[in-house]
Amino acid sequence: DSSLARSPSRLVRASGNTPGRCPTEGARAPLSASREKSLQAPAALPTASKKMQALSFATTPGAIARGAPARKATVSARRGAARTVRAAASAPAAAVEASEVDFAAYIAEKNAAIEQALSDSVPEMYPERLHESMRYSLLAGGKRIRPCLCIAACELMGGSMETAMPTACALEMIHTMSLIHDDLPSMDNDDFRRGKPTNHKVYGEEMAILAGDALLSHAFEHIGRETPKTVPADRTLRVIVDVGKCVGSEGLVGGQVVDIMSEGADADEVTLDTLKYIHAHKTGALLEVSVTAGAILAGADEEDVERLGKYAQLIGLAFQVVDDILDCTATSEELGKTAGKDEAVGKATYPSLVGLEESRKIADDLIKEAKELLSEYDREKAAPLIGLADYIGNRKN
Repeated sequence: DSSLARSPSRLVRASGNTPGRCPTEGARAPLSASREKSLQAPAALPTASKKMQALSFATTPGAIARGAPARKATVSARRGAARTVRAAASAPAAAVEASEVDFAAYIAEKNAAIEQALSDSVPEMYPERLHESMRYSLLAGGKRIRPCLCIAACELMGGSMETAMPTACALEMIHTMSLIHDDLPSMDNDDFRRGKPTNHKVYGEEMAILAGDALLSHAFEHIGRETPKTVPADRTLRVIVDVGKCVGSEGLVGGQVVDIMSEGADADEVTLDTLKYIHAHKTGALLEVSVTAGAILAGADEEDVERLGKYAQLIGLAFQVVDDILDCTATSEELGKTAGKDEAVGKATYPSLVGLEESRKIADDLIKEAKELLSEYDREKAAPLIGLADYIGNRKN
């Protein structure tokens, strides 16, 4: 895909910075001489199979949701008013601010329904301690980006919030599971999450592990049982398969494994390709399926699923680049979790590899490219996804 080959994520390479070390302002890496090289599983991980590369940015966008080769694009009947969206994609600061306001309004509109649906999805029942632990983390607040992405994509493609809500809740269950497990002493060993003590600090390691396991398995049950029967069964089945793929060795878990293997590694062992692989799998896969699942449930055609999948890949990478920047520049109070943790454990990040200035440029360019992909859609219906892209680029925690 030539457009991905020119993506800003390819414009830089690892500098002489030490992985895990937050650079000073202005540190910047030179442009790569091999900027057009297709992204593959990093050379330091020769055992990675072709399947493990399926979610990398070298693949056809939307591959996680489609499992089918790309075909020539056609203009969807759902699209319209494209010029206004194109203007928003390259808009000045005032338009970006307005876009974020639109997204904030969208979040406020959907949030109450999402929170109620999440609470209903995991009721208080026996064994009480387990379900209390599950609810503690699931209902701890947060931005609910994944549920909102799922609902917004479904509505953009002509579906409804009610159609997408079971899958939206399931995606938040999976995300919560990943946070519970990520915070464990054997993983990132963090004491705070979303401004509150982490699950294992309140309920103990054993209960935290089991609560995460229960949320993961319950997510798939919830999609299968609660998705409205008006949705054709083949769509629901496809969503279940795609969500399963994005969580396992070809997605979130695979990215987490490479992340663990990269901690404390020498500078020449962790390249920018390694970092892209981690982010595309550990963070990007779940964000991508959040968008594509919503579109599939609404009955979107393959060309729309592909386009929206590519949009999600770009904002997924931008989300993690910004996360890396904030770990260096924000306080623990601002983040709601321990700041500077990446540097403390010697984890490779975008700032440690290319510098803060270049990292910010990469994030800005990714956001711009993502918004441009929405230029064929109706402005009003695409507004939540445009606003989310702007929010990710400017978020403070």
